[in-house]
Amino acid sequence: MSSIALPHDAKAGPTKPEVRAVLQSKLALEEDDHFAEVGSCTGAVTIDAARKAGRVTALERKADRLETTEKNLAANADSTRAEVELRNAEAPAGLPDDADALFLGGSRNFEAVLDHAVETGIDRIVMNVSRLEVAGAAAEAFRERDLLEEVVQFQVSHGYELAGATSFDADNPVYMLVGSASEGCADGGDPR
Repeated sequence: MSSIALPHDAKAGPTKPEVRAVLQSKLALEEDDHFAEVGSCTGAVTIDAARKAGRVTALERKADRLETTEKNLAANADSTRAEVELRNAEAPAGLPDDADALFLGGSRNFEAVLDHAVETGIDRIVMNVSRLEVAGAAAEAFRERDLLEEVVQFQVSHGYELAGATSFDADNPVYMLVGSASEGCADGGDPR
């Protein structure tokens, strides 16, 4: 995965590169896919998606963060190819009805967003969560809607030099919920 330039800060931090790599593998975006994102923040996920999908719709409820997404997207214009639409909206308002893949980068209104995913039959749904209690509630919400395919918990540590040797600083763990609202997928069928 080529690196992303994020010269503009949203004061919330981007999704870490290692987390984005796993996210992209779970989304399996293709050039004819319409990708929808809830909570674009710095635009790191938006930019990754715009390198693979044909269309991207990114929602952000905070206007200043959406402006940051827009600036960082412009800084990466040479490496993106998708048609990207940025919307200042609080999900589920503003979500497209024809998305193939959906990423929830925040936990606000996630149940209503999952209802939208079910109503519109979104094929691939991924939600990242960093707080244990929210992860439990999200897993239950995915199960109640028969969406849940898997939950992945992972933690990344980065090495640094300490007294001539290598020690590690750990990032916070991430819980990734993966599912589908396509017919026959949440029961273990092939989501593609």
